[in-house]
Amino acid sequence: MAENAVVYASKRHAARRFELMPSQPSTELETFANPSPERDYTIRMQIPEFTCLCPKTGQPDFATLELEYVADRLCVELKSLKLYIWSFRDRGTFHEAVTNEIADHIEAATRPRFLRLTARFNVRGGIYTTIVVERRQAGWQALPAVTLP
Repeated sequence: MAENAVVYASKRHAARRFELMPSQPSTELETFANPSPERDYTIRMQIPEFTCLCPKTGQPDFATLELEYVADRLCVELKSLKLYIWSFRDRGTFHEAVTNEIADHIEAATRPRFLRLTARFNVRGGIYTTIVVERRQAGWQALPAVTLP
């Protein structure tokens, strides 16, 4: 039997083997070297399955996170980001607090030139909440926007 297997038996059911999930939530963010640190370019990610708990009611809150950043020397590794986001699923936290916490952790791990995290929470009590958090390195200036015809 595999190390990550569990056997379940009951009076009504024969013994069954269930595999444990190979991945678990994690509070660690992994990084890798920016392949083009000499230039500014934007990395955009949409994370549509963010979940945390309302600290007042314990009910689940759902959001889509939109992460945009201009990497300096490091980029965030996607699987570790997914497992990190999963770690909030059973935590009670206010929308404002969790959005800032996530931005702070990504900033600490990657030290980007610029970071913007937008959290668009689903309706709760007839109210949609959107939180936008930005971080930037001192002295960093965005390139002028290019408008194409």
